Amino acid sequence: MNDLKDKVAIITGGAQGIGKGITKHFLGLGMKVVIAELDEEAGHETLDEYKDLGELKFVKTDISVEDEGKNAVDRTIEYFGSLYALINNAGIPYPGTVPPEELSLESWNRVIGVNLTGTFIMAKHSIPHLKKTKGSIVNISSTRALQSEACNEAYSSSKGGIVALTHALANSLSGKVRVNCISPGWIIAEGWHKRKHRKKTVLTQADHEQHLAGRVGNPEDIAEMAAFLISEKAGFITAQNFVVDGGMTKRMIYV
Repeated sequence: MNDLKDKVAIITGGAQGIGKGITKHFLGLGMKVVIAELDEEAGHETLDEYKDLGELKFVKTDISVEDEGKNAVDRTIEYFGSLYALINNAGIPYPGTVPPEELSLESWNRVIGVNLTGTFIMAKHSIPHLKKTKGSIVNISSTRALQSEACNEAYSSSKGGIVALTHALANSLSGKVRVNCISPGWIIAEGWHKRKHRKKTVLTQADHEQHLAGRVGNPEDIAEMAAFLISEKAGFITAQNFVVDGGMTKRMIYV
């Protein structure tokens, strides 16, 4: 039995990458979805692409701006009357790999503002509605919260903050709203090779073999976990961070 049918979800960054995969998966489960997305072109393209899959709305949103985050939640209630799940997926890698001594405070603040503060803003304004439905929040962090490479201070810090925010919110909302986190590893989404700062544009067999699962991940891997975490089957799970990376972070690789 599908306990998510007709439930309402907001997915930030739901028109691109992992978020777009979650949007498609949730629609396939019969959920009603609102995409809170800054990229207006991507938002409308996703609306058109998924128009036959179910009830889907798009609200242009910069989640780092509180009024815009609140508006996305308010519009969701106007559209569908309730809110059962918030998927905090939106994030930016900007400014790429800049040495810490050269990283501007403006760039640092932008990454923290979107990835961490934006996650808090969306949670803050969703909580009153999630309490009414005994719903869930799923925050999308990254394995960069647990391990790093050089010159990635802003992004790794923002993702580590999301893991901490997850268990903090879970404690504050104990018995009312469940809050969990997913830390994806290497996920290949549509158009991944075209992204700015991308070091490689072609996957090799060696890339797949870095993973104990034998392959690089895809958005559906994360969507399946997100759907489970907001379902009744996960009713005893809260305050947790789930690493979904095909075992990559547990494999020692010597160069």
